[in-house]
Amino acid sequence: MTPESHSLTGAGPTAGPPPGCPAHNLGPGGLHRLYGPEAEDLEGLYERLREEHGPVAPVLLHDDIPMWIVLGHAENLHMVGTPSHFCRDSRIWTPQIEGMVKPDHPMMPHIAWAPICSYAEGDEHLRLRGAVTGAMSTIDHRAVRRHINRYTQRLVNEFCESGEADLMSQFAEHLPMAILCEILGMPDEYSDRLVQATRDLLKGTETANASQGYVMSVLQRLAERRRKEPLEDIASHLVLHPAKLTDDEVTTHLWLVLMAAYEATVNLIGNVLRAVLTNPGFRAQLNGGQMTVPQAVEQSLWDEPPFSTVFAYYAKQDTELGGQRIRKGDGLLFGIAPGNVDPRVRPDLSANMQGNRSHLAFGGGPHECPGQDIARGIADTGVDALLMRLPDVQLDCEEDELEWRQTISSRHLVELPVRFEPKPQQDVMQKPGHAPVPQQRPAWQVGTEPAEPTAPTAPVTPVAAEPRPTASAAAPQPLAPTSEPTSEPVRPMGAWRRFLRWWRGY
Repeated sequence: MTPESHSLTGAGPTAGPPPGCPAHNLGPGGLHRLYGPEAEDLEGLYERLREEHGPVAPVLLHDDIPMWIVLGHAENLHMVGTPSHFCRDSRIWTPQIEGMVKPDHPMMPHIAWAPICSYAEGDEHLRLRGAVTGAMSTIDHRAVRRHINRYTQRLVNEFCESGEADLMSQFAEHLPMAILCEILGMPDEYSDRLVQATRDLLKGTETANASQGYVMSVLQRLAERRRKEPLEDIASHLVLHPAKLTDDEVTTHLWLVLMAAYEATVNLIGNVLRAVLTNPGFRAQLNGGQMTVPQAVEQSLWDEPPFSTVFAYYAKQDTELGGQRIRKGDGLLFGIAPGNVDPRVRPDLSANMQGNRSHLAFGGGPHECPGQDIARGIADTGVDALLMRLPDVQLDCEEDELEWRQTISSRHLVELPVRFEPKPQQDVMQKPGHAPVPQQRPAWQVGTEPAEPTAPTAPVTPVAAEPRPTASAAAPQPLAPTSEPTSEPVRPMGAWRRFLRWWRGY
């Protein structure tokens, strides 16, 4: 970002605000910081920036590194969809070239360039991205839905008898990992340790490097196994793709798929469940059939996208965006959350957005998320299966007691405590439900106790297992049963019911 951009605030880079002015909390040039006390309410900060600067605003990252944040819906779509003007290669970022960004900068894990499709351009991007999308196109989504239902059964079985649970740590943080391990090709590697290591890595704790090493070792072993013994999974198709990825490239792209899909899906499941548990109208629409779970997922992607912003895009040349002069080498944050609430697109935030997929949750352009259908599938099938098992589930705390762990890039619900009437465990191979399906009741007819039958001239069909008396003694007598009663014929499934059963993975 150049000095000209700082002048947008009306103060030069060295000018100081008058005594007592609230701008004392601002950074150099009077710019707002996306870290520290001011960033405790990022949603409110984004709206202040929109009022002050419009759809594209200058801000400061940690260590007061200058950056733009794109707040407008149309401006975000233009940025991600114009690779001739903007790219993901941080090696052209001016602050990094000038040495302003230190190796230990808190955002370095998001910013540092790596030889993966998320940062590549041109022919190299086509090669690497083609391998990833090609591998993911082989996924059997019906089989995935079957796995989701079965893993949901397993997870719910672990706490259903207690009548209480934390749906984040016991459900939302486990289900995506179990499914991703299945489709990547390492179902035996799914464990509490892998979940904990991934969460530790995403939190950026002191042990994050050790957790990163563990996750990478698991994926490296998978790549080596599939090089020798390919099967029908993503790892095998990456290995066998005509792009001829090396083992290191296979491992890094397995890591990319795992980390991006996992965190996005965990946040998505948590957000949908929270909306169901805290918004009576939302839940009433679901229970009343006015809204399906996939529509609820789509509404959540508008209101609470799994990632708030994405780091970052970089200007390849001098250009203009949202009325601002962008210089070559400037960095820009892809503002998903603020773009989704752009008043030019959503003047009424309470309006129903069901069925509208024009949100920014999965990006756009050449780097649009290739695994968005997997995230949607895990969320809508998993939430549906959970609610089938626990239809009476209720939030076990006040809504204002819920806590989030918030960063510039995401907002993660820490806990979601719930209570419900204890439920028995269910067979994981069965369709999730809140009660066992009763056996087919044999046909019967109201009548008086039958007399001893006389020898009939021909067999007759039974109508009662235990005939019951009527109030009238003159009621007609039931026909006598045969020695081998048969049950009432089962009505065959219609085409619509057969389609729904197939769609849900049964």
